[in-house]
Amino acid sequence: MAVVINISLKMMVMALLVMAGKRVGAQVHHVVGGDRGWDPSSDVASWSSGRSFAVGDKIWFAYSAAEESIIELNTKDEYESCDVSNPIRMYTDGLSGIPLDGEGARYFVSSKPDKCKNGLKLHVEVMPFRSPAETQKPKHSASVMAAAPTTPSPPSGSLQLQASLVLLLVGLCLSFVAF
Repeated sequence: MAVVINISLKMMVMALLVMAGKRVGAQVHHVVGGDRGWDPSSDVASWSSGRSFAVGDKIWFAYSAAEESIIELNTKDEYESCDVSNPIRMYTDGLSGIPLDGEGARYFVSSKPDKCKNGLKLHVEVMPFRSPAETQKPKHSASVMAAAPTTPSPPSGSLQLQASLVLLLVGLCLSFVAF
């Protein structure tokens, strides 16, 4: 009986963690460069113009890991001059999802200085959290719609909460059946 109670308690804790871990709100996934990804032909400057980036969003870089990597730089001067000698982070796996977890400027460039100088770089100005209403009615519809990945979007916060409650109820029912 102690084992059943222990399992039931673990299931309830897991369900509560699932509910607490889901932030009800807006999150936009931006695929840098659109369909072409991180490539000189994608015209990253045009892709990024008019887009808004907010805390909680995620930017995705898709690139050939054999030919390229993404470097995050610390300063605007390093970004503008394509000085890759002092990176703060390097992304090398070919598909890099980078959470925008704080406000402020972020600078990403190609690891190849010649490609960077030819425009393969991205400056992102991260704004405060986006409210759910801002995601549903974006100022620039392309920043949300075109930036979304081709995979289905995650369920809304209320749907996630409902699913979590169902899991909690199933766990409770299983614990009572075990008695």
